[in-house]
Amino acid sequence: MEVSMFLNTLTPKFYVALTGTSSLISGLILIFEWWYFRKYGTSFIEQVSVSHLRPLLGGVDNSSPTNSNTSNGDADSNRQSVSECKVWRNPLNLFRGAEYNRYTWVTGREPLTYYDMNLSAQDHQTFFTCDSDHLRPADAIMQKAWRERNPQARISAAHQSLELEDCATASILLAEEEATTIVEAEKLFKQALKAGEGCYRRSQQLQHHGAQYEAQHRRDTNVLVYIKRRLAMCSRKLGRTREAVKMLRDLMKEFPLLSMFNIHENLLESLLELQNYADVQAVLAKYDDISLPKSATICYTAALLKARAVSDKFSPEAASRRGLSTAEMNAVEAIHRAVEFNPHVPKYLLEMKSLILPPEHILKRGDSEAIAYAFFHLQHWKRVEGALNLLHCTWEGTFRMIPYPLEKGHLFYPYPICTETADRELLPMFHEVSVYPKKELPFFILFTAGLCSFTAMLALLTHQFPELMGVFAKAFLSTLFAPLNFIMEKVESILPSSLWHQLTRI
Repeated sequence: MEVSMFLNTLTPKFYVALTGTSSLISGLILIFEWWYFRKYGTSFIEQVSVSHLRPLLGGVDNSSPTNSNTSNGDADSNRQSVSECKVWRNPLNLFRGAEYNRYTWVTGREPLTYYDMNLSAQDHQTFFTCDSDHLRPADAIMQKAWRERNPQARISAAHQSLELEDCATASILLAEEEATTIVEAEKLFKQALKAGEGCYRRSQQLQHHGAQYEAQHRRDTNVLVYIKRRLAMCSRKLGRTREAVKMLRDLMKEFPLLSMFNIHENLLESLLELQNYADVQAVLAKYDDISLPKSATICYTAALLKARAVSDKFSPEAASRRGLSTAEMNAVEAIHRAVEFNPHVPKYLLEMKSLILPPEHILKRGDSEAIAYAFFHLQHWKRVEGALNLLHCTWEGTFRMIPYPLEKGHLFYPYPICTETADRELLPMFHEVSVYPKKELPFFILFTAGLCSFTAMLALLTHQFPELMGVFAKAFLSTLFAPLNFIMEKVESILPSSLWHQLTRI
């Protein structure tokens, strides 16, 4: 009875205020959930529920002895994910002064992120400095220069170092950051090569005299390899591709153990430019080995070579009628293998997604690696007649072969879950990061979206038709509270009229 009296006293303005407030609150929750999902890839409400509410409600404790095997397995998978999400130096990274800075001058956009440049600064300190640098004034200046964040300060320090002596690392810094053309950069690298070779020969003779000399020789080796590689890249960019191939072959022969620099990827790109496919196959036979780490360049170059054998005559209609030949099957399997390794590449090769300048560091199997590969190799795919058509017809079939969910891989280990976060750090803000697998919207975002839409519609209808909506609201609430009223009436009929009076009599 009291409920009915309360409902009769409510006015249409109350229902408008109630539904409007509910719509506003659910809308704010929706906006926050969507922002949190876009930034961190998970639902805030879901994360709080799993992290804080589940233990309070008696959730499973992973640290219990009964689940020790599961915990160990999770730890192993986490360690694998972390190791597989290691960021690598881009083997074909561009020159800052001659290429990246020119892009900034023209577009006003910064192609490199702070995280990417910070990783490069760490690389430079690792490769170009050693503990004995303080013994030589020029190297001591450069040791500070590599730690300097301001580009102009680094360039000034390099000039100051060159005034003291012919310092190889100072010339490297000027070639990378001050030179505005590849010709200027090549001139400075040749100057650095002359100084670097002299330092390398001297430290080579003293490397066995102690740990200090050994570290110095290791640094001089890194400097020499870096200079020769960049000189080869200058030759490649200036059209002297055969000269670049010879320089890269000589470098790999002189320093065969420095595979961490991935010089073979520079060689593969130069050989593809020469259309020397036999030599490309020879390089792949050496580096496309199960014991060696894979890359998009290795996998997609292998796919390109196999596609080249059949792509000029390939027709999807004819293949569907007669089936695939052995050569076509091999080409399709190679494409599926490449797409499984890095599923982001095909959209760039097929120009379904716009390219940007590649970063200085890449994440294997990530969007950053896909950009770096397609930026340099798209022209090689276009040059092979029908290769892109074959890729277009077959690449999506890969996803029917990969187990879902992706806890298991098909030809490679499971796809890492940390690629999106690392790629967002490596790639500039104006680029839309490609994400694989596509994350479904969390339930709470869909729920709040539905709640917001429903309450907004109720608020609009209540404002337009207050009397009618008031009748509907009262009828709905009366129906909702009908079971409660029925129970209260039964309780009153069963219990004495004055329970307290009955108790006092007892």
